[in-house]
Amino acid sequence: MIMKFNVLTLFPDMLRSVLGESIIGRAEEKGIIELNILNIRDFSKDKHKKTDDAPFSGGGGMLMTPQPIYDAYMSIADGRKEKPHTIYMSPKGKVFNQEKAKELSKMDEIVLLCGHYEGVDQRVLDMIVDEEISIGDFVLTGGEIPAMAVIDAVSRMLPGVLANEKSYGDESHFDGLLEYPQYTHPQEFMGRKIPEILISGHHKNIEKWKREQSLIITKQNRPDMLERADLSEEDRRFLAKFDK
Repeated sequence: MIMKFNVLTLFPDMLRSVLGESIIGRAEEKGIIELNILNIRDFSKDKHKKTDDAPFSGGGGMLMTPQPIYDAYMSIADGRKEKPHTIYMSPKGKVFNQEKAKELSKMDEIVLLCGHYEGVDQRVLDMIVDEEISIGDFVLTGGEIPAMAVIDAVSRMLPGVLANEKSYGDESHFDGLLEYPQYTHPQEFMGRKIPEILISGHHKNIEKWKREQSLIITKQNRPDMLERADLSEEDRRFLAKFDK
C-alpha cells in the first residue's frame, strides 16, 4: 500500500528539492510513498495569480485568500466518498511528536497545507482542515519546513523505507527516551577510546548500558519525558541514584 502525501504550497520547488533526496527520495522511487505537491498559485482566479490580501482586522502583513486554497484542495478531494485527512502547519497547532508520527503513518493519505505571510483566511481553515500541527514553539516564514519535517518523520515509520526497521526503534523519542551514544571505527580517535563495554561481546550487558545511557541523557536534557516514559522498576532504581 502506498502512503500519499498531498502538499498545498506557494513554493513547490522548495519541497521537491529536499524531499527528492536521500531516504525519502528513495522511498518515492520504490513506490512506498507518493508525493503530490500542488502550487496554490496555479488555482488563483486573479489575473495576476495573486493569493494574498490585506486582513480586515488591520495591522501589518497579508493573509492568504481562501479561494485558491479551497480550489487546490478540491482538486484532490472532489468526488471522493471520504474526506482526506487535512493538516494545517501552524504555530497555533498541537506540537508534533513521535506518537503523532506513528498515528499519521497508519493513514493511507494526508493533505498538508503550508501557510505563508501572516497566515490563512479562517473560513477556508474551518472548511477543510481537520487538525493544526506545530513543530515547536517558534515561528517560521512558512509551513514548508514543518511540512517536510512531518513527511520525513512519518515516512520513516512505513515498512520498507528504512533498510532495518530496528533503526527507528532505537532512535530518540521512539520509546519515550532519548537515544544512547553511538560509536564506530576506529576504536580510538585522537586519544579517545570507545566504552569498553561495547567491544566486550556481552550482549546483555551492552543492552543494559544502552538503556542506562538513554536514561541519563533523558534526565539531563529532557526530564519532562521521563514522566511519560514506560519505566521499569530497575529504571526507577537507576534514576534514583541521581536524586541523592
